Amino acid sequence: MVISAAQRSFLPVLLVILLVPEDISCARFLVILPTVVKSHFIMLEPYIKALAGRGHEMVVVSHFPQKQPVSNYTDIVLDASLKGYRSGTGIAIEQVLSFKFPILNVFSLAKYGVHTCETLLNHPPVNELIKSDEKFDIVVNCIFHTECFLPFAYKFKAISIGVSTSVLMPWANYRMGNPDNPSYIPNLFTPSPGKMNFVERTVNAVTTVLYKAMYYFMSDCPAQKLVRQYFGQDTPDLADLARNTSLVLVNTHFSLNSPRPLVPGVVEIGGIHITRPKPLPKHLQDFLDGAHQGVIYFSLGSVLQAETLPDDKRDAFLQAFSQLPQKVLWKWEADTLPGQPKNVRTEKWCPQVDILRHPNVLAFISHGGLLGTLEATYNGVPVVGIPFFGDQRNNLANLAARGMGIILEYSNITKQSVLEALHTVLDQPSYRENARCTAHIFRDRPQSALDTAIFWTEYVIRHGGAPHLRTAGVELAWYQYVLLDVIAFILGTILIFVFAVRKLFRLLCSTRKVPKKKKQQ
Repeated sequence: MVISAAQRSFLPVLLVILLVPEDISCARFLVILPTVVKSHFIMLEPYIKALAGRGHEMVVVSHFPQKQPVSNYTDIVLDASLKGYRSGTGIAIEQVLSFKFPILNVFSLAKYGVHTCETLLNHPPVNELIKSDEKFDIVVNCIFHTECFLPFAYKFKAISIGVSTSVLMPWANYRMGNPDNPSYIPNLFTPSPGKMNFVERTVNAVTTVLYKAMYYFMSDCPAQKLVRQYFGQDTPDLADLARNTSLVLVNTHFSLNSPRPLVPGVVEIGGIHITRPKPLPKHLQDFLDGAHQGVIYFSLGSVLQAETLPDDKRDAFLQAFSQLPQKVLWKWEADTLPGQPKNVRTEKWCPQVDILRHPNVLAFISHGGLLGTLEATYNGVPVVGIPFFGDQRNNLANLAARGMGIILEYSNITKQSVLEALHTVLDQPSYRENARCTAHIFRDRPQSALDTAIFWTEYVIRHGGAPHLRTAGVELAWYQYVLLDVIAFILGTILIFVFAVRKLFRLLCSTRKVPKKKKQQ
């Protein structure tokens, strides 16, 4: 019996369907994905489709509608709702260089979050949803740059699930009472892989508190006003709504991202977007098969546009590639590549996961986005990383710490530096060996990332919510959480004790003091 490509692509969903417990009743989901960043949708699409395949009704608010109808899947399209942001289009390299400093990343993220909140709440399809009498059992929100869509769960009296497409943001842990001790847990914007020296711990501690404060004042406070404007003045505080989250699914895995303690309600699903192998287009298959000395794959992801590289940086890559025996497959958005060597092939869009699976792919030049980093880890491919903004430096630092990647600074891109970086990962066997070892750890888990996400999602459905997965830390004020009240009490008690002992000692000394005898006349 021959299985078609379409049937093979359905196998993961079919497997999930066969594993469904019989006591699960189908639920109605509202999934809200407000960002125009396509990689966020790519990460969550298999999860949404798998739930739909299991009979749950999925209503998805996003910028990326399905091209073909999917059973139990309804799109509410946000296309063209965010002026100045086009769905699925890239950003020029020079534009993101202004985000070099992490604090500017947080500033722009909060600003973009408020803009997204204000624009989408006023967008007709979303506004109609706010005013509707629809019924939903589950509301899934992205934990990224705004909390202003949390009131949908409150309005529909639904269970709230959060999904983080990255390592948890510094401001996300409190909703589940999840530990975020900065002495050993680096925040998303810290370029430290976990084992930090004194200076790194100091920077991590200060910036973690700073970023939380920035997000609160620059994103949460404005969003709170907008939420009450659209949902009603009786809408609870966003912080209270966030603390009503039953489950948080996080796109990380301890083999790559720094290991950290997680409460039962925070579940790692890193690699959920990695599906079963699919056949490559014939021209790509032939190109990879014919690369007898190997292939270097080069992609800056779905956001950054490689075609906007300055001429000197582009030429540095091309001159370096021309001196290599390996072939190069470069994701390049333009129709032509000036000065293109014979061993370089360009594609406007690449099926990245399946390319990285090919045994002839020896190295991956990447910007360090989390999806590409997870895909390189899954397939055991060494990485030369060029970080630009956001979590990219942290992701690449994790790869470097595991000995399967090195960082090439954008400011240091020359023909010589590109050659040195590539020769390092190509010629030193340790990089390939470490990449394969990390891949083995990444894949060694009791169930797939998709099965894990489905299980815990339906777990909260079976139990009508899961507040028991959160710790008591959710209910504590910040000064109680960091034990300031206990420290103040202990210090106060010690001071009182010391003061009392000192007073008692002086009193005893004064009572025992013998009066001097008067001299005889």
